[in-house]
Amino acid sequence: MKIIVPFFIFISAIFFSGLFVYARANPALEPFKEETLEAIVVKILEEKEIKPKGSEKSQLYQKLELRVTKGSLENKKIILEVGDISVANKIVYKINDEVLVTKSRDFKGNDTFYITDYIRRNSLFWLFIFFIFFTVLIAKKRGMNALIGMAISFLVIYYFILPQILKGFDPVTIAILGSLIIIPVTFFLSHGINKKTLTAIAGTIIALLITGFLANIFVTASHLSGFSSEEAGFLQFAKQGAINMKGLLLAGIIIGALGVLDDVTISQAAIVFQLKNVNEKLNLDELYQRAMNIGQDHISSMVNTLVLVYTGAALPLLLIFNNNPHPFLEIINYEIIADQIVRTLVGSIGLILAVPVTTFIAALIAGRKK
Repeated sequence: MKIIVPFFIFISAIFFSGLFVYARANPALEPFKEETLEAIVVKILEEKEIKPKGSEKSQLYQKLELRVTKGSLENKKIILEVGDISVANKIVYKINDEVLVTKSRDFKGNDTFYITDYIRRNSLFWLFIFFIFFTVLIAKKRGMNALIGMAISFLVIYYFILPQILKGFDPVTIAILGSLIIIPVTFFLSHGINKKTLTAIAGTIIALLITGFLANIFVTASHLSGFSSEEAGFLQFAKQGAINMKGLLLAGIIIGALGVLDDVTISQAAIVFQLKNVNEKLNLDELYQRAMNIGQDHISSMVNTLVLVYTGAALPLLLIFNNNPHPFLEIINYEIIADQIVRTLVGSIGLILAVPVTTFIAALIAGRKK
């Protein structure tokens, strides 16, 4: 027995070493990795209506000639067919369309190509340029500062919040810490260092903490797991359960509310200090009441805005359930729907509470005698 085991290990080592050398000498045996190429449509060789196998509906078939612009086959031309397999959406490719092509290999070892998506970078780039242009044109210096603040917010999210969550840290704690960095930096850049900005920062932080507290209560009470989307399932599988998905849901609610709170708190603080500048005789109670009259209008418009934003984001989902034979009370009980309801209502409550909280802090500061 003592001789057999080492002999078996020795023979296995020789076998696998020989297999490795043979595989290197015969590339066809090496595992093939898919490659994503970038290409442009240079010619439409054929175009007609056909009925794909197994489908009763006819659809457009195209035979395309593409020139690879990026990848291992750069500057080479490839020919592929689209529309020969039944698809749900109709796609018509035109000359000069830029596309992503996946290079794969079939069971015979032959290279195969198929278009996976359009290249959208150029249109996104020009949209971003227009956004910067109009922001700076209309808001001027403040608009430029706001863009810098936006860039800092992105950097904090991309280089701090996301990496820390991926490392397994509590998403809620990381989201709050990230918000404590984003809030003062973006507020000071956009609105300057003054009492109005300091008041808005205080109101935003308090409202954000309340929002996080309420989100935690109602996510738990609603038994939301954080797995309502396919992305959550993929992420959990990729990270082998290292990420707290419920915490990630809470973190998303907090960060989502942060963007709306900025507008509400700075507006209410500005109203209070402007009222005080117009009439120095106004005391704390009068400042609070007059600013809240305006704040109530602000609340009604912003709550409607939040509902419409979340509805727009979930429109395909709502359309699926619109023609559902199940009763309404059953539909809203699905986690994928309840998730959106909790997000909308908790965010709206945080928004509503931000108005009186910020108004009171501003009135308290502005109403003091000089």
